Amino acid sequence: MATFKPLVIVTRKLPDVVETRMRELFDARLNTDDTPMTQAQLVEAVQTADVLVPTVTDRIDAAVLSQAGERLKLIANYGNGVDNIDVGTATQRSIAVTNTPGVLTEDTADMTMALILAVPRRLVHGIQAIQDGNWTGWSPTWMLGHRINSKRLGIVGMGRIGQAVARRARAFGMQIHYHNRRRVPEEVEAELEATYWESLDQMLARMDVISIHCPHTPATYHLLSARRLKLLGPQAYIVNTARGEVIDENALARMIEAEEISGAGLDVFEHEPSVNPKLAKSDRVVLLPHMGSATIEGRIDMGEKVIINIKTFADGHRPPDRVLPSML
Repeated sequence: MATFKPLVIVTRKLPDVVETRMRELFDARLNTDDTPMTQAQLVEAVQTADVLVPTVTDRIDAAVLSQAGERLKLIANYGNGVDNIDVGTATQRSIAVTNTPGVLTEDTADMTMALILAVPRRLVHGIQAIQDGNWTGWSPTWMLGHRINSKRLGIVGMGRIGQAVARRARAFGMQIHYHNRRRVPEEVEAELEATYWESLDQMLARMDVISIHCPHTPATYHLLSARRLKLLGPQAYIVNTARGEVIDENALARMIEAEEISGAGLDVFEHEPSVNPKLAKSDRVVLLPHMGSATIEGRIDMGEKVIINIKTFADGHRPPDRVLPSML
């Protein structure tokens, strides 16, 4: 008897090894040229597929889900965050949603630490000076930045990635502080020598570097609002490798321009792929094109997680990485 192969529609180009395995296991329709799907194409996909594999750039909202066919039973997101999917509407329509947690923790933490180093030490500006031919030799007062040893790092969101960043920052001699919805276990605090702040406002007012590691949800939209940004001192830096919507980007750009904040390292933006022009031209900012998780190993691990979730679901079992509205 032939084994049932669910029709799996993938919205973007994935690593070859992942696509090859999907073809072996499923009736996979791949996006070989990596052109992002339009809303009309996403609607067609949910009307046709047994399983949809979107990415963080695909908006699977109520308007799309309301047109889903009866066959669609699983949305296996290729990514950890699911703010691109209306999980509540999917659940109401008996469509399971999964993600790929854990596999990007170390990659994102590495990139975060790189930005924590790059912004105060002006690494990008030093590279640019050489490329532009503006370096005439060593000088005791040229291209001065700030050390990070002994500085206070305030982590907003102490989940897997936040804790991984804390471990790296401790190795560089930084003092670890954090704000989280729930206090982490005592043994984690002891390992990281981390100080918990119940009040985000009070923590922001006392930190040298703020690093964002919380998901984008209605509760965290503009969590760092204009009011909260003003609590930061002029010596402070902000690093964001989580979601751009967590920060009021216009307010941040104005404050950096006015030198009310020392600078920022951003891998994500509020209106991706658009970047605020004030940030793009500032020499106090290091900007990256959402590449915090961009390693070959990480992308393959993500694909393997997606495949396991689909295979488990197709076999009639609960997928290991199911996301429910109560978890958001």
